[in-house]
Amino acid sequence: MNKKGVLIVISGFSGVGKGTVVKNLIEKYQYSLSVSATTRAPRSGEVDGRDYHFKTVEEFQNLIDYNGFIEWAQYVENYYGTPRKYVEDELEQGHNVILEIEVQGAMHIKEQYPDAVLIFLTAPNAETLRQRLEGRGTEDAKVIAKRLKRAYEETDDMPQYDYLVVNDDLDICVDEVHAVILAESFKTEKHKQYIKKMKEELFEIRKEILS
Repeated sequence: MNKKGVLIVISGFSGVGKGTVVKNLIEKYQYSLSVSATTRAPRSGEVDGRDYHFKTVEEFQNLIDYNGFIEWAQYVENYYGTPRKYVEDELEQGHNVILEIEVQGAMHIKEQYPDAVLIFLTAPNAETLRQRLEGRGTEDAKVIAKRLKRAYEETDDMPQYDYLVVNDDLDICVDEVHAVILAESFKTEKHKQYIKKMKEELFEIRKEILS
């Protein structure tokens, strides 16, 4: 029987570089990525089905009605959700799956998948976060202010995550996130079947020697 994959939830402040970190994790370490659905408009260079599944509000709400999402949430006037089928199929095949989702969704994931690993990405400080948001050049001051207000609120949720990783240097951040996930896979609680099997084998070998 294949070992079940690990579900990794990556959240973080808007503008912290979650998408870039996840992209590098996928390329460098071959994780499976669950592509989220959203009702927000595509940004320059984004491709439907690769970056997000872009949906109308009506399409998104229909999927909610059909239980098509593991989780969904509304964030800064747009909907975001995680398609259910892809995630569960990948985990059953033993693949580690990364979800890049907002805090609301992360808490819903933890309720359904207690073994999920929750990682929160942050910037070195608040001023750096502001500069990154302004540097994108995709939103006006009013939207940026909303995102900073939301970041302030999200600091209350940070202690609910298993790990906190600072995205200061991209390469270091990617390797640190991978190290966290790797360490999780070696926890004894994830190897109960192996421990049981080893105990049974040792019992039989000892019995054989003494017979």
